[in-house]
Amino acid sequence: MSQRFSASPSPRPEIPTHVNGTTLDLSIGCKLFVEVKKGKKEQQKEFRKAEILSIRTNNAGHTEYYVHFMEFNKRLDEWVGIERLDLSREIERPVKKRTGKGGIRETDTPPCIGSPMRDGSRTPTSVGQKRKISSLEDFSNPTTPLIEQPNDDYESVDGNVTPGNATPLGPMAATFSKEQEIERLRTSGSMTQSHSEISRVKNLEKIHFGEYDVETWYFSPYPREYSEAAVVYICEFCLFHFISEKQLRRHCLKCIVRHPPGNEIYRCDDISFFEIDGNKQKVYCRNLCLLSKLFLDHKTLYYDVDPFLFYIMCKQDEYGCHMIGYFSKEKESTEGYNLACILTLPQHQRKGFGRLLIAFSYELSKKEGKVGSPEKPLSDLGLLSYRSYWSEVIVELLLETKELNEDIAIEDISARTSIATTDIIQTLQTLGAIKPYKGQQIICLSDGVIASYHKAKEKHKNRRIEESCLQWTPPHFTSNQLRYI
Repeated sequence: MSQRFSASPSPRPEIPTHVNGTTLDLSIGCKLFVEVKKGKKEQQKEFRKAEILSIRTNNAGHTEYYVHFMEFNKRLDEWVGIERLDLSREIERPVKKRTGKGGIRETDTPPCIGSPMRDGSRTPTSVGQKRKISSLEDFSNPTTPLIEQPNDDYESVDGNVTPGNATPLGPMAATFSKEQEIERLRTSGSMTQSHSEISRVKNLEKIHFGEYDVETWYFSPYPREYSEAAVVYICEFCLFHFISEKQLRRHCLKCIVRHPPGNEIYRCDDISFFEIDGNKQKVYCRNLCLLSKLFLDHKTLYYDVDPFLFYIMCKQDEYGCHMIGYFSKEKESTEGYNLACILTLPQHQRKGFGRLLIAFSYELSKKEGKVGSPEKPLSDLGLLSYRSYWSEVIVELLLETKELNEDIAIEDISARTSIATTDIIQTLQTLGAIKPYKGQQIICLSDGVIASYHKAKEKHKNRRIEESCLQWTPPHFTSNQLRYI
């Protein structure tokens, strides 16, 4: 039976002072080599440098260390026992400095781990942005300790492709720095978390969802007692959460829900989309946000779901509609965003479902007659998925216009795809497709880019949105219905 652990930060655990006759003095902020957890088939041990972020004592009385592997994504952070620490190598101690009149020594701490908002680079927030951020902070329950010695980490996704064939650009083809765009993705957005939320230690180790046991990635503000459970059980239909399998089984005997509590607006083969109003289905949407926070680090909301619409993608069988992923969007976005949060559940990733969610959000934008863009910052996986989608759609349109021997400008691409002009330019620059020619800039696709497009198209041929299967009219909300915004 798996041991149950307490994630409470106090009282301070008794840290062992000697191991194998060697004096041990480990504290928060120390950096050392830690054994990486591998599959059963891999026999050779691998050690990576990691930083200690928190220390606890489990119910068996053993000391455990919460570590962040340097230069790796925060989702790999985990609790490790002392047996996984390599104490034979040099241990890097935290830097100390003197401050204050009394010469008090305190630890020199860098910015928070994975923080999308760096010191001095935080952008001003609107009233709506402040509302969402404050609601996030108010609802979170301090069920786990904050990381005391954080370190800044963010995984960006870059692409380099060489250029080739051409079309003139419109007036929007100004210089557009890819580095500035990446930084903007990190620092802006109305649903960016506060530093204290990002720096929380992961409180749940594993969840049981449907027929899958899924390891969690990040902190989510579930009730305090849930952090002591080896597995948290979640009903895949209504998203209620339970601390034991027995509770879930009893719930399933009574639960009659077999699909998300909203209108089915799309069905093609076994894939369906349901539209849910956060103001009408608050409990379900809040449970959905709690679930998604386990796998989203940079932005999400917990409590203030009223201003949002949620679109749940499900796969149907004889037992019901099983959730694959979802995205949310504001009912009234002043910035022109067509998506706020997006998530494909880990057990369904790398199957083309993320691309399907993105394509569906742009299909809704086409129905609305608007140009849209995802709310920033995007997560690392979100940025990768969006770049892949933008590249495939834009290259497909350019090849079609080339066959018809037509010229096309950035504004024309935006009007026909509903992709924002800034996203189009950034994608073309990533592909290396913008080139100077006789005093103007042109779009020039290389053979490599075209070959990559055909490969991706073949891979995603079964993951496309059929416009004829979408039965949806853009909702309109009165001023009274939007009063909470």
